[in-house]
Amino acid sequence: MEARARRRTALLSSHVCPTPPVSETKCFSPLSVATCSSSSDAGDKQQGDCVFCKIVRGEAPALKVYEDDVCLCILDTNPLSWGHSLIIPKCHFPTLEATPPSVVAEMCSKVPLISNAVMKATESDSFNLLVNNGAAAGQVVFHTHIHIIPRKASDCLWASESLRRRKLKLDHEALQLAYSIREKLPFFDNLEDSKGQGSSSSLTHS
Repeated sequence: MEARARRRTALLSSHVCPTPPVSETKCFSPLSVATCSSSSDAGDKQQGDCVFCKIVRGEAPALKVYEDDVCLCILDTNPLSWGHSLIIPKCHFPTLEATPPSVVAEMCSKVPLISNAVMKATESDSFNLLVNNGAAAGQVVFHTHIHIIPRKASDCLWASESLRRRKLKLDHEALQLAYSIREKLPFFDNLEDSKGQGSSSSLTHS
């Protein structure tokens, strides 16, 4: 019970007292955080070789379209479409799950502003918001980043868009999958406390 209480307290604290804003020169986080500066140890050496960290430090060229204290947005050097842009945090976090929620929130809060500008500049009316998280998902640069990919009708960018999608069968196997995902959430105990709301009936309409 004490472990459950601690997890709940930690979750509530993360919302009530969020991580302080990240500055250009120093990164604050309850996780293991590395600033974008070169160092001799193995971890910092990896960041020293990170192309996004080099861009943040001004050691590598990039076409910047937006910048603030926490993140910056650049044009992708290998764009999938004209105007393909990347929002990256100024501090080095290798994957999305390693990135503090406050930093992710700052990045995501810029999406409406930047995507609107990108669409206007490229005369597009749509865009994909994409995160490749992990090698199997296509992540190449292991420094968290969000893709904004402007789209136009019939541009045939994704082959998967022509694939037929199979309807999810609301059977025992699907319910087990939903339960398994919920079980892995850090606040699962709260869901269990209100188990009546997590019935198969409510899951089928989620």
